[in-house]
Amino acid sequence: MDWIYDLPIRTLAIWVAVIFVGYCWLGGTILRPLLRPFVRSRTSGNEIVGYVLSSFGVFYGLLLGLIAVAAYQNFSRVESNVVQEVSSLETLYEGVSTFPEPHGQNLRWLLRDYTRWVIKYGWPEYRVGRIPKQGTTKLKAFQERMLAFEPQSKTEELIFSETLSQFNVFLDKQRVREQSVKTGIPAIMWYVVIVGAILNIALFWLFDIRYITMIFLGGVLSFFLGAMILLIAVMDNPFRGAVSISPEPFEQLYWDRMRD
Repeated sequence: MDWIYDLPIRTLAIWVAVIFVGYCWLGGTILRPLLRPFVRSRTSGNEIVGYVLSSFGVFYGLLLGLIAVAAYQNFSRVESNVVQEVSSLETLYEGVSTFPEPHGQNLRWLLRDYTRWVIKYGWPEYRVGRIPKQGTTKLKAFQERMLAFEPQSKTEELIFSETLSQFNVFLDKQRVREQSVKTGIPAIMWYVVIVGAILNIALFWLFDIRYITMIFLGGVLSFFLGAMILLIAVMDNPFRGAVSISPEPFEQLYWDRMRD
């Protein structure tokens, strides 16, 4: 389903409405006349179909609700991690600024270069589902340059220790960000969601009601199911699509603090 992240959200919404509502109306027009005799042959056919659809809807609704909540929580967790990463990067930048020159200037330059790379090159790769390796290379270069610094006093030893600790915190946040690029709902769960939507709409065809009523109620049900599935899909991958996490925290840090 990677192709959905290349489309604007409005286009996706239109396509989802057309596919789900169109499936309901097309099946209700072609297949419903073939299925209605099985219901009409029983005096309580509508009640039986109603019981089955209600039971199915409860389980399917719970599944959709839980998946939607999980997708939102994952999106919020990744977004919060990016904010925390930028905060730790800012603290790290301030820490290396206290190093004696030329060590401090060289380390600040390396952090500025890394932040600029994340904004200009790293994030576009995230948006297509790829994890570039250049970021790790740049951080290793910064680590080697920082470890090459030899404190000459107790004060410098304390500053170096705190800065090294903050660098480790930043690395943890950076690894979580890159691992989150490929996180998403497993394929088997998407299979259950799609099959469940198909069956849910198909069960509605069995009701022995007026055609225009079926068209209206079935269309509403199908549209809502499609909207729920669209919501889950656009939030499934936090760095991809129209609804995605932006590099704005990195941009703000770069232009406000690092352009000195």
